[in-house]
Amino acid sequence: MRLPIFQIDAFATRQFTGNPAAVMPMDHFLEDAVLQALAAENNLAETAFLVPDNGDYRLRWFTPTVEVPFCGHATLASAAVVMERLEPGRGRVVFHSKSGPLTVTRMEAGYLMDFPARSVRPAPVPLALAEALGAAPIEGADDASNHLVLLRDAQIVRDLAPDLGAIARLDRTGVIVTAPGDGGYDFVSRYFAPAKGIPEDPVTGGAHCALVPYWASRLNKTTFRAFQASRRGGEILCRLAGDRVELEGNCAFYLEGAVELH
Repeated sequence: MRLPIFQIDAFATRQFTGNPAAVMPMDHFLEDAVLQALAAENNLAETAFLVPDNGDYRLRWFTPTVEVPFCGHATLASAAVVMERLEPGRGRVVFHSKSGPLTVTRMEAGYLMDFPARSVRPAPVPLALAEALGAAPIEGADDASNHLVLLRDAQIVRDLAPDLGAIARLDRTGVIVTAPGDGGYDFVSRYFAPAKGIPEDPVTGGAHCALVPYWASRLNKTTFRAFQASRRGGEILCRLAGDRVELEGNCAFYLEGAVELH
């Protein structure tokens, strides 16, 4: 069996920046064990699997170790594959997923994604988390899956070298670290999820579904220019629209080929 595969740098305008994702279109979803093995072999933060569905697509995401219910950057990469390779000229696509329908629209300079906002509630920062980060938190919060920690300034976020083993042992699968932005950005962030097989995610759409409502309440505004300050780095234009978050970004194609399954 031959399966097409694309590797895309998402939230990027040029190769070797943003967040790489593999996208694998197929006629039907293969067995879960095969999908997980493919994602492990690809060894990227996420591999997205696409199946046509009455003019739309069904979409699933796997890290190298687990299936996840949502992934923003691999959805962006999937939209680029649909609208630039599978159906060139198409201007809008709906993906049906475990997180509900996700709509992506082609814009003049990129793609606009419509995602559900995540509820964020204030919460104390666990001592183990503060020690793992090696930085003094200003305040803490949680969403359903992640701890969120506010730090004093953007440079502290950029300089973090956390204890990933300790983060993997926390009671949430990921840690979002954020601070007021610099260089014209409203806020900066980083995202660590070693419990999901992702030591640090370079640019994370899902984390911004929590960051946007969090910063909207702090800054009393709904539109943001954000930067995820990983080594690769990536810029995201964000907007809070009721209980939805709109994220805008671009993609750079890196690899196109085929996988031989025996």
